Amino acid sequence: MSILLMAHSLLRWLILLLAVITMVKYLIGWFGNSQFKSMDRGLMSGFSGLMDLQVTLGIILLLWIGFAGGGFLMSHILHGVVMILAAVVAHLPARWKNADGRTRFQNNLFVIVASLVLIVVGIVLLAGI
Repeated sequence: MSILLMAHSLLRWLILLLAVITMVKYLIGWFGNSQFKSMDRGLMSGFSGLMDLQVTLGIILLLWIGFAGGGFLMSHILHGVVMILAAVVAHLPARWKNADGRTRFQNNLFVIVASLVLIVVGIVLLAGI
């Protein structure tokens, strides 16, 4: 279980790194009136894919701890619910795949920010701050 917890803990830093890189790229694209290219799609796909992996690891960890005798703490359940919402938000860019480049950069940037805000809320719920 400690390997799973470590993977879940370390993956958050990879998600944050990719989110920062993607936000910078999208800001440049948005204000530079660039075309939305395959690398831009790849960055968003990578972000949403890592979010999916993180949620999957979290659900496995939640079930493992819960059924192994640790119980299902309300803080863990609420953390999971908010993180699932963050992952759902990360998939919203599929809604405007036919929009112009500027709109896609702008909307995808807002999606990443919204996901990060939800992630912070989920961490606060888990930490009990």
